[in-house]
Amino acid sequence: MNKNYSRSIPETWRDISAIFAALGDEHRQRILLTFEPGERLNVGQIAEVSTLARSTVSHHLKVLREAGVLIAERQGKEIYFHVNKPFLQDAFGKVTTYLDTDL
Repeated sequence: MNKNYSRSIPETWRDISAIFAALGDEHRQRILLTFEPGERLNVGQIAEVSTLARSTVSHHLKVLREAGVLIAERQGKEIYFHVNKPFLQDAFGKVTTYLDTDL
């Protein structure tokens, strides 16, 4: 048994924890899966294809952005979101490395 992490997780895993928490909600998973490769969407476009109210979509986008899953960029009056692919690849790469080498 490795007791090193019984009370805290390593710094390099903190972003992974935030990602898992953000993606622990089915609505946020569906929002993430809405994006086509390289696509940028605003809240209105996502709400259009969602069963959720625009304000609820905005809340979920905020959670995903704060976890680093999405990047937000302002263009004029609109804010467009896109998947933070490098960040997710790095985070999930850490999980894969753990599974491959530490277990």
